[in-house]
Amino acid sequence: MRIIGSLLLVIVLLLIAYAGSGPAGLTPLFGIVIPYIAIGIFILGFLWKLLKWARSYVPFRIPTTGGQQRSFPWIKWSRLDNPATGTGVIGRMVLEIFLMRSLFRNTRSEIVGTKLVHGSSKWLWIGAMAFHWAFFIVLIRHMRLFIEPVPGYVHFLESLDGFFQIGHPRLMMTGVVLIGAGVYLFLRRWYIPQVRYISLPADYFPLFLIIAIATTGVIMRYFTKTDIVAVKTLLLSLMTFSPQIPEKEKIDTIFYIHLFLVSALLAYFPFSKLMHLGGIFMSPTRNMANNLRVKRHVNPWDYPVKVHHYEEYENEFRDKMKASGIPVEKE
Repeated sequence: MRIIGSLLLVIVLLLIAYAGSGPAGLTPLFGIVIPYIAIGIFILGFLWKLLKWARSYVPFRIPTTGGQQRSFPWIKWSRLDNPATGTGVIGRMVLEIFLMRSLFRNTRSEIVGTKLVHGSSKWLWIGAMAFHWAFFIVLIRHMRLFIEPVPGYVHFLESLDGFFQIGHPRLMMTGVVLIGAGVYLFLRRWYIPQVRYISLPADYFPLFLIIAIATTGVIMRYFTKTDIVAVKTLLLSLMTFSPQIPEKEKIDTIFYIHLFLVSALLAYFPFSKLMHLGGIFMSPTRNMANNLRVKRHVNPWDYPVKVHHYEEYENEFRDKMKASGIPVEKE
């Protein structure tokens, strides 16, 4: 039901966009009003979440470690898995953000016969890397619709993406990879019983939504072949706060469906698990140096507390301790 419910919700969004921008003729609503509202929710929600995390107190060093801590010179120190300096933290963050290093080190455990066996598990890392990098490259490629003149690096990225020169217009490999990686991540979540058991609608819905966005984008590019000049005119008018809807003959319904799904993703983003995009930078388990053996960290919330030392305890209960046969330090 968690899978079916999430899928039905995406289908409902598709039908709303189709009915509203098609038969109902509400193209100004779906082409201007909803995108503006979605962008506003995204920006305000993103900033609110970051500020909320930034105000959270972290009095102690709590980095997640995966190697030997810095100590004596003759003990090999794991500079990236257990960084003790700011440089090490930066290196660790770069590898984590761009290469998902902790996921690369992921292992799987299973019972073989009567033994618990641990082994390498790289398929999840490959699928996640393909999904995230394809999504990122697709976003960069779409900058040509929002900027005039188009930056040279966007043209260069497009030439690499369409390197195989398949079809006309050229087949962009990232679109295929994005859909394929999304389907793989869903099938993995559905096929593995342990992962399916802990999966929630909040895990399925954004995955289905991103797959739907990529699919409608592929349909626009290779099948309906939407007028890209009219699309860019609309998006540039939105960017300059002078919105104007092109003629209906130039932009068909599939574009407004695509735009509505993107708007839904933007509005949903700050309140979902997708906020790990910003959360990775605010995570104290990743952005802190483990220098506990170099510097003493005192909890600022500590306050004077009356303590009962052992010597005082023994002075108070010495007779009872001796009568019970408990050894004492002083007779």
